[in-house]
Amino acid sequence: MAGTPTYATPAGFLGISRNDRSAAFTVAGAPMDIGTTNRSGTREGPAAIRRASRMLVDGAHPGFWVDPLTLDLADIGDFDLALGDIPTSLARIEAQADGLAHLLCLGGEHSISLPLLRSLRKRLGAPVALVHFDAHVDTWDDNFGQAYAHGSVFHHAIREGLVDPTRMIQIGIRSPVQREVWDWTVGQGVTILSAIEVHMMGPAAVTDRIRTVVGDAPAYLSFDIDALDPAFAPGTGTPEIGGLASWQAQAILRGLGGVRFQGMDVVEVAPAYDTAEITSLAAATVVWEYLALLNA
Repeated sequence: MAGTPTYATPAGFLGISRNDRSAAFTVAGAPMDIGTTNRSGTREGPAAIRRASRMLVDGAHPGFWVDPLTLDLADIGDFDLALGDIPTSLARIEAQADGLAHLLCLGGEHSISLPLLRSLRKRLGAPVALVHFDAHVDTWDDNFGQAYAHGSVFHHAIREGLVDPTRMIQIGIRSPVQREVWDWTVGQGVTILSAIEVHMMGPAAVTDRIRTVVGDAPAYLSFDIDALDPAFAPGTGTPEIGGLASWQAQAILRGLGGVRFQGMDVVEVAPAYDTAEITSLAAATVVWEYLALLNA
């Protein structure tokens, strides 16, 4: 093995130092956590994910035989936010996402998905299908009196016509939820696969269900790291037992070749609660898997 040791990899995602908004694939961070409802700390997520991505720089993907470092890929750093101001922060994220060809965003709390979907809706001119990994439905209409926070992101996305709920699938859901919130979500046409259903079905069947729901529509991937069981991702603000194992998430993602993904985010990494970087590494690997999938 030649080259720089992994521990000496530069600070960008996968060690990338190129800052170029015209790249085919652009990584950006959104270090926001002012809309969290339990433990804060996701503002440190982008930096932690970039550090953990050092483990992924010393070879090609062993399933797709793609090395993401050979792609037209840039890391433009972190988006500017408005300290303590959720609506203005969301507006700033949207403006900075505008014009990027294919964005891979490192969160940050799940609220960041809303401005990213607003920007994507403008670029595509139509709502997108959504593949959403999470422990929580995130379709509450408010969060303890706050209209915009990480638990209401997809309520707004549906209401604003950013996603097509009949082509939206949620994978790994298992948290407590009010029945009216669940019924509203299903009533919009959203498909929900609980974590227990995922365990019982197996990755191949989950992949088939995702493909059936999404069809040939342009799609977006939103991966909340708390979709994984706390054994595999303790470093998050709202952990829920009974979640997916890392290998299950990998197997499902690897089966989604040909889905017309237009962008993605990985969110809710809170490294203060992590152990040996395993949560950050899981998040970095989700992005790496996504890049390899799209370019296989």
